[in-house]
Amino acid sequence: MDIIEKLTEVFKEFPGIGERQARRFVYFLMSRSGAYSQNLASLILDLKKEVAQCKECFRFFIFDREQKTLCDICANPHTDTTMLMVVEKDSDLESIKKSRTYHGKYFVLGGLVPIVEKNTKNRIRVEELKEKIKKNKNEIKEIILAFSLSPQGDHTDFYIRGQIKEITESLNIKVSSLGRGLSTGTELEYSDNETLKNALKNRQ
Repeated sequence: MDIIEKLTEVFKEFPGIGERQARRFVYFLMSRSGAYSQNLASLILDLKKEVAQCKECFRFFIFDREQKTLCDICANPHTDTTMLMVVEKDSDLESIKKSRTYHGKYFVLGGLVPIVEKNTKNRIRVEELKEKIKKNKNEIKEIILAFSLSPQGDHTDFYIRGQIKEITESLNIKVSSLGRGLSTGTELEYSDNETLKNALKNRQ
């Protein structure tokens, strides 16, 4: 396998990128100057050096010298600790944060549950979610499951409810899902602010 094929395979691992798009990326890089490629490589290396994963919500964030373990949301004393929103990925969290409607804490699940999957617990952070709920049992009053309105998102909602049911019922914690302010098939990261506001307002 030559270098073009190797790099194409790397780009194919990016979300939503197929063979044709991956190859276009490779040829684009070949058309640019050496300085462009060097700058890109440098930025990728810096990304790994300057970004950490929050130990509480698993969100990636740019850390400073004083805070390297908690993101700005988890470290903020004004964050509403009675609410916990579970999202699939970081981009979903950022979209909801920009809507300025929700002011509670988050938990990044790390993916959705495939409808046919035997090793589900190896794909998502369901055990970590359970531990977080237990750890904050005296604060959490409601858990909001905020997944995309798709068959896989609905399946994930059903699966997570089943996994945390025993804990939430024993602690009398409400579990809700985003309302139908979102159209079926909608990805959270591409939803506009008003749609997200309605989805949060109409959760059930």
